Amino acid sequence: MTLRPIDTSRPHPARMYDYYLGGKDSYPVDEEAAGRVISLVPHIKVVAQANRRFMHRASRFLADRGIHQFLDIGTGIPTEPNLHQVVQAVSPRAHVVYVDNDPVVLRHAEALLRSTPEGKTQYIEADVREPEKIIEDARATLNFEGPVALSLVALLHFVSDEHKPYELVRELLSSLPSGSFLMLSHVTGDFDPAAWDKAVEIYRKSGVPAQVRSRDEFARFFDGLELVDPGVQVATRWHPDPDQEINDAQVPLYVGVAQKP
Repeated sequence: MTLRPIDTSRPHPARMYDYYLGGKDSYPVDEEAAGRVISLVPHIKVVAQANRRFMHRASRFLADRGIHQFLDIGTGIPTEPNLHQVVQAVSPRAHVVYVDNDPVVLRHAEALLRSTPEGKTQYIEADVREPEKIIEDARATLNFEGPVALSLVALLHFVSDEHKPYELVRELLSSLPSGSFLMLSHVTGDFDPAAWDKAVEIYRKSGVPAQVRSRDEFARFFDGLELVDPGVQVATRWHPDPDQEINDAQVPLYVGVAQKP
């Protein structure tokens, strides 16, 4: 695996997200940009934590229902438990393919690849805007004759409209068989448009094509699919844990899980 040099001259969304989660894999440039976002959206760390907990609940939900193949695009810097640890705790033979294009994540790939004896975990270096490459490389680990859970958690708000995010999702799903699932989370500006417009501008000035979306715009990603109850919700209201605090105002993050008919 060829390691590309890490660009520390500009912020990176994966490292900023790691900073929000309290990780240690960010650089001063990431922390400065993250600080500016926090000044606009003080609860952004709560949003990051809520997103992480949704990923845990949704992947466990699907593993409990017999899904044991997962394609996770936009993996980010590992924060335990990782998706494969969650699903392989339910189904030790589960196979997981991680996809990311960040060299920092590449340097953590060895940790990501640790798995159960029966399960498989693989890492692919690719961008979500390369769906054909992702599907082709994933076939080495996943059996596309059986259902696959496609995870695009906290990714599509970094794919602006000019990069045709709806078409990318449809192209990825088109390669998956009936019975497969799509799990998504996405930041919204519905609750505080002015603050999120400014936060998006910080990302865009760093070269990241960020874009928040409304509830209706988010729901469009599930067109043609069968939404799992309770449908599109803010993150804390999707199958919450018994001890989970629910505060919609602090979690401007829509989530959903749907099945391909």
